[in-house]
Amino acid sequence: MSHQGKYLLVASSQPYTGKTATILGIAHQLKQRGIKLGYAKPIGTCFNDSDTTQDEQDISFITQTLDLSPGQIQSPLVLLNKKTITDALSGNVDQQIDVVDYCNSIEADLVLVEGAGNLCQGNLFHLSSTEVAQKIDASVLLVVKYDALQIVDQILSAKQLFGDRLLGVTINSIPHNQLDTMTNVIKPFLESHGIDVLGMLPTDRLLQSVSVRELVSQLKANVLCRPDRLDLMVESLTVGAMNVNSALEYFRQRQNMAVVTGGDRTDLQLAALESSTNCLILTGHTPPQQLILARAEDLEIPILTVDFDTLTTVEIVDQAFGTVRLQETIKVECVQQLIEEHFNLDQLLQKIGLK
Repeated sequence: MSHQGKYLLVASSQPYTGKTATILGIAHQLKQRGIKLGYAKPIGTCFNDSDTTQDEQDISFITQTLDLSPGQIQSPLVLLNKKTITDALSGNVDQQIDVVDYCNSIEADLVLVEGAGNLCQGNLFHLSSTEVAQKIDASVLLVVKYDALQIVDQILSAKQLFGDRLLGVTINSIPHNQLDTMTNVIKPFLESHGIDVLGMLPTDRLLQSVSVRELVSQLKANVLCRPDRLDLMVESLTVGAMNVNSALEYFRQRQNMAVVTGGDRTDLQLAALESSTNCLILTGHTPPQQLILARAEDLEIPILTVDFDTLTTVEIVDQAFGTVRLQETIKVECVQQLIEEHFNLDQLLQKIGLK
């Protein structure tokens, strides 16, 4: 079956730059204009062998959010994990991975193809972003997370790799105090090198946040109260280890935080509950006192207990912030709004040749 539509490969030079978010935001706009969309992700980048569900969840989430029929979507050709890599290295792999057939079978005017975590990932299977773009003759949109020191190098090297296929870049998570530099220095510089900046998205607190439910899952935590409030969003993490006066001072400056503290620190737990806390995480195997549970119940704040020590708990939560997933509807709406305001869709369509 020959595919009549066009391909847009959404690629990035680092993982967690917001490719999926960008795809969901752009797709929402494209659908409103009556363009029939498809979605494919040739490389599943789930490195945890025991948990291949992450890619499946992402794909079913995209399918539902964009309301795609089975003919408009393709699951990954290869799941990158230890087993597939070892098999490939020892030659036990079917070399007939045909990304062209895979993409051609999608019925759409425009297929959005999500690239792997970086530009060389998938090389072993001839499925790196550069190879995929070449094989299916795709245009490329590069998604970059703002980083004052690396962003220009990343974009210039992508331009070297993709050449004229690179339609442009979209830059995510730009701190508000860097928007001027971005607009007046970086953007003109890139444009003078033939690279169009199609989107500049300011950083957004909601998008950087993590739901309590996600924390429960990452920490394998027990929920002691208010399991009905796990959709609360957490924007920052605070460790309650100081004396209660300085803790209160500190808590007052923060918003929507998760507070990690020992189960025996009733004073800190109370102080946390009376401030902008959306979740209390207790370590140290001491159950909280009844008055804490009662107060949390009244204030509708979930309390979690974990088996990890404080340091490990903080590391896990920190990582959850760094690799925020988009499975919350509230975030999708937020992304769609950001793309609508800060991304030049007309310019993209014109470059792809879709009106």
